[in-house]
Amino acid sequence: MKPGKFAYYEPSSIDQAVLMLADVAGQDGRVIAGGQTLVPAMALRFAQPAYLVDINGIEELQVLKVEESRLVIGACVRHAAFHAPVVDGPLGALLSTVVRHIAHLPIRTRGTFCGSLANADPASEWCLVAATLGASLSVRSVAGERSIPAEDFFLGFMTTALESNELLVSASLPLLPEETVHGFEEFSRRAGDFAQAMGLAVLSLEGGVMRNVRIGVGGVESFPRRLSDAEQLLEGRQAEDALLDQAADAAAACVAPVDITPQEQEFRRRLVRTVVQRALLKALGRRHAATQEGLLS
Repeated sequence: MKPGKFAYYEPSSIDQAVLMLADVAGQDGRVIAGGQTLVPAMALRFAQPAYLVDINGIEELQVLKVEESRLVIGACVRHAAFHAPVVDGPLGALLSTVVRHIAHLPIRTRGTFCGSLANADPASEWCLVAATLGASLSVRSVAGERSIPAEDFFLGFMTTALESNELLVSASLPLLPEETVHGFEEFSRRAGDFAQAMGLAVLSLEGGVMRNVRIGVGGVESFPRRLSDAEQLLEGRQAEDALLDQAADAAAACVAPVDITPQEQEFRRRLVRTVVQRALLKALGRRHAATQEGLLS
């Protein structure tokens, strides 16, 4: 099929884009950057926006830089930018690990980090990263700018706090301390499919004691989130296998899967237990291997 008719705008600055969006937001106007979700939906007539505001020509939205101990990611930065670490240290390594789980290479060369956040698919890897690390999202409209914490941004299935006349300008992630380790685990039917469950574990080790523990789960509920019950079990404790099992059990117990039948919900909880346990083991195993090789003191 082919998309329906629409008017096409191509602003050259953020101010222009915001003005154009203000004019068309109430008439089913949409922003397009990577278009990896919107364009197929338009081709199938699932989405029929009357106006498209293409922000790809805005140089200001290509920014990828460190600013005040945070990595700032502009709205037009592609997934593929993270194939190699974009910043030294644990954050660069984490992003480089996660990006390879996103769909397939052609999609990663076109889709954008911020586009994934704005789309808010529960199975989005970047949405999980944003929720787990505590991203901050900068949005702009004709009324001004505001910053939205990730914990307030994701409201439900493909639903965010972004108003129809607001442009997501950038997202920022905190740089992680050098002693930070991470583990990411995803389960999908086939490589490149949407994840049925994802787990991300980020923590620091101090003499074998776990600190600053963050555990996030995505692809299970209507939006990704941190699991504080599981985090509290590990915070300030020695990294022992039995304790990791308890944290994985707690993670499975506290999620509310969107599946309909009890059997499907139980299956999804089992997936949560598995991905969280494996994410934790990966984080701790990576630290151990690095220490053995003399890469970390």
